Amino acid sequence: MIRPILRYGERPLHDKATDVTAFDEPLQRLIDDLIETMYAAPGVGLAATQAGVLQRVFVVDLSVGRNASDLIVMVNPSFVSREGTQLEEEGCLSAPGFNATVVRPQQAVVTGFDRHGNEQRIDAKDLLARAFQHEMDHLDGVVFIDRLRGIKREMIVRKIQKLKKTGKW
Repeated sequence: MIRPILRYGERPLHDKATDVTAFDEPLQRLIDDLIETMYAAPGVGLAATQAGVLQRVFVVDLSVGRNASDLIVMVNPSFVSREGTQLEEEGCLSAPGFNATVVRPQQAVVTGFDRHGNEQRIDAKDLLARAFQHEMDHLDGVVFIDRLRGIKREMIVRKIQKLKKTGKW
């Protein structure tokens, strides 16, 4: 089922997610829904918080569905390490139409569980490291706009507020 994606400013997008405690049928449905929603958007990643579910789950697929083996499901993820920096422009399904350059790690090691509760460790670099940090931020209630400073952030927030007032957000 394709779920609505929350937009910047909506709750519980800005709340911290809690750990998954059961690898049960509702979790499997949530993961399937996140995958379907991510591909329909289309996007390269989606966190459960973006679908209004405060559980530590995200999905990432840099191929956007073109290569089934690229799909990554992470449950209760945590960083083991982050190294280096990269400055690239990114966007977000929760802030459609807005992009900005955000500092992200060049490399990241993430551990967690797959959808069946099996432990996994993924060494990521470049775009995958960026995607992991982006989705992990969502699980902590942070949207990429929150990482911006100064005039760029102010401009985006003002435009979003204007769109809200006119009912277009």
